[in-house]
Amino acid sequence: MEQTNESWRILIVEDDERLAELTREYLESNGLTVSLETHGGHAVERIKNEKPDLVVLDLMLPGEDGLSICRRVRPFFSGPILMLTARTDDLDQVLGLEMGADDYISKPVKPRVLLARIRALLRRSGESADKSDQDGEGEEPVRLQFNDLVVDRAMREAWLNDESIDLTSAEFDLLWLLASSAGRVLSREEIFSALRGIEYDGQDRSIDVRVSRIRPKIGDDPVHPRRIKTVRSKGYLFVKEA
Repeated sequence: MEQTNESWRILIVEDDERLAELTREYLESNGLTVSLETHGGHAVERIKNEKPDLVVLDLMLPGEDGLSICRRVRPFFSGPILMLTARTDDLDQVLGLEMGADDYISKPVKPRVLLARIRALLRRSGESADKSDQDGEGEEPVRLQFNDLVVDRAMREAWLNDESIDLTSAEFDLLWLLASSAGRVLSREEIFSALRGIEYDGQDRSIDVRVSRIRPKIGDDPVHPRRIKTVRSKGYLFVKEA
């Protein structure tokens, strides 16, 4: 059963107070609980203390920018982070993903589009928790092992040579999807649909960025990968016996 909106708490970090307030009013009219922070320098402590279900984080902020905030909170905050970028520059979006953002959206953004992205991220997060609660009841494996690499869906953790791997929530979801489909090529369209819940537009680079971040974390050679291979014009292949 889908989590109810009333239990979802959102923190918006946005220095445009009028925009932030209008956004809060719209989201709250759709059942979300929303709090605001207009200064980047206060955001890390707010996230740490309030533990929201999702953070909407503007890139350009006074005090501390969104990229720095995202990087600093990732060690203790596993919830989704939706990055807002004022520019359409790919570099901003790639940097946001590299710092640990789960998704990004360019400003100006239509309120209903923002709401749809927030709901999609929260729904995926809730589905991951539901799967953990149901472990052992179905046929799908809970833990996968590939020589020195172990990926555990119930704990949402992975280990390499018995050492815990530092993965964001989005990176774990992608790693589990690839690992649980080991031996089969997954197209970008399949991956995008499974992880984002929306159709792939052919331009989004988030999957490629996350693969490039995951590879060194699981002991893969970024130049000549053995575990997660890029299959030209097709997608990605997780190799069973790397």
